[in-house]
Amino acid sequence: MDLSEKIKKDIKDNKIMLYMKGTKEMPMCGFSSTVVNILNLHKVDYKTTNVLEDVNIRHELSKLSNWPTIPQLFYKGELIGGCDIAVELHNSGQLKEIFEK
Repeated sequence: MDLSEKIKKDIKDNKIMLYMKGTKEMPMCGFSSTVVNILNLHKVDYKTTNVLEDVNIRHELSKLSNWPTIPQLFYKGELIGGCDIAVELHNSGQLKEIFEK
C-alpha cells in the first residue's frame, strides 16, 4: 500500500481523523494543540497522524485534501478543515452537532 492509499484508508476507517504536528499527548504546534484540546473537550475518540514523522505525509495529504495547512481534521471521511474552522465550529456549537450525528 502506498502512502496515498494509507492516508485514504486512515481517513475512511476512522470516524475522526486528525493530521497534526506532534501527537495528541505532545502537540508540536499551537494550532495542533488547539484542535486536540477541542476534541478532548468533546470527549470523542479520534486517531492522529504526526505529519512530522515523514515529510511525504504532509505533501500527499495536501494533494488529497486540497488543503495546504496542518492540522487537518476529518469526520466520517470528509475534511472539516484546519484549526480556525475547528475553533469557529466549536464556538458556534456546530462541532457538537456534527459529532452527535
